[in-house]
Amino acid sequence: MICLGIESTAHTFGIGIMDDKAKTLANVKDSFTSKSGGIIPAKASMHHVECCSRVLDDALKAAGLTMKDIDLISFSQGPGLGHCLRTGAVFARSLSLLNKIPLVGVNHCIAHLEIGRAVTEAKDPVLLYVSGANTQVIAYEGAKYRIFGETLDIGTGNLLDSFARELGLGFPGGPKISALAEKGNNYVELPYAVKGMDVSFGGILTNLKHKIAEKKYTQEDLCYSLQETIFAMLLEVSERAMAHCQKKELLLGGGVACNKRLKEMSETMCRERNAGLFVPDNQFLVDNGAQISWLGLIMYRSGVRTQIKDSMIRPYERTDDTDVTWR
Repeated sequence: MICLGIESTAHTFGIGIMDDKAKTLANVKDSFTSKSGGIIPAKASMHHVECCSRVLDDALKAAGLTMKDIDLISFSQGPGLGHCLRTGAVFARSLSLLNKIPLVGVNHCIAHLEIGRAVTEAKDPVLLYVSGANTQVIAYEGAKYRIFGETLDIGTGNLLDSFARELGLGFPGGPKISALAEKGNNYVELPYAVKGMDVSFGGILTNLKHKIAEKKYTQEDLCYSLQETIFAMLLEVSERAMAHCQKKELLLGGGVACNKRLKEMSETMCRERNAGLFVPDNQFLVDNGAQISWLGLIMYRSGVRTQIKDSMIRPYERTDDTDVTWR
């Protein structure tokens, strides 16, 4: 069976094609960017409208297939930006109806976890999921993916992008902050906001804005200090979740997990716990269509179907809203 997956939760429009052996036949994407500011949902949605047909053609060409070879279509049903989700959902419905192909709507957050399990040797991991809007520590317990810790305000990626905007670095800001952080060597004390199993980033951003205004610190040292602080917070709650769930594997997911320093710190923590660290290739960490394709396949095999009348978007859907029927 071959599934075509459509990703459109935020700034990326992606189409991935996978078979039921977890072989990636194509994974093509096009992302909205801006020189200043962050994601403007209406503009990102228009970007998706303008590139969707081209991305589809490129994905089919890369896979050496036509729509007649596709057995299933899956799409990100939520969570995400409403404008962007709607574009992907309309495209998925249209392809499903025009080609008479079954449809499955999937949870974007769970797709990050399942593609990680598919392309690494992780069996039953705790997932540290860090992306623009989402920051969650997730593990499978009791027929659902449970959230054992999360951000109380903004996501890790949104924090990085907001800070980058304050520095005039443009969007996306994460890679630029990472590059500057490698040149920093003086730690500047920042708020360390771990609250039980949750983290909070709003106060850190406010503190950084004050430090920028003071003009006493270099951009490099502020970027370095920000990464060291927030990644330590994330790994503290991840380690606590691993201990609570008695799991010996940590899986990274989400675009922020491309960060070299986060990978290094995760490796150190797992080594000290005698646990395994699993990090997919960057193409599977960022938002991508392959993850949507794979989750659609395993959900379909377990009996899940999405009728057109039930294919409305779910911008605020939580990870633990989905019943896990495939494990």
